[in-house]
Amino acid sequence: MTLVQQVYAQAALLSGLEEPAQGQLLHVFCRSAVTSLSARLRPGLCPEDLRADFVAAAALYALAAYSECDEMGGISHLQVGDMTLKPNAGAAARCLRNQAGLIMAPYVLDRFSFRGV
Repeated sequence: MTLVQQVYAQAALLSGLEEPAQGQLLHVFCRSAVTSLSARLRPGLCPEDLRADFVAAAALYALAAYSECDEMGGISHLQVGDMTLKPNAGAAARCLRNQAGLIMAPYVLDRFSFRGV
């Protein structure tokens, strides 16, 4: 199983996708996440060196992108009388990206992380 296939399997498991069309879009985001994260790794590291963390983080990044696309097609707000309900647009995607960033912080060049002294 390739790295992209592992990331896709993890993302599909987390998302519970059932429709093939949705799976194709998620697969595109998984490929993009693998490419992007691979390019950000510190010199001397490759995805295979940290496979479990890499797969988890890439899956979360792919799900964040998928979540943002899913939110774009939804209802922007609902108003009934004096009450208005508005979704917190992007909250799920931000949460997923933050978690992925925390997982990858020790391995990438562009993130600050605390280390023991």
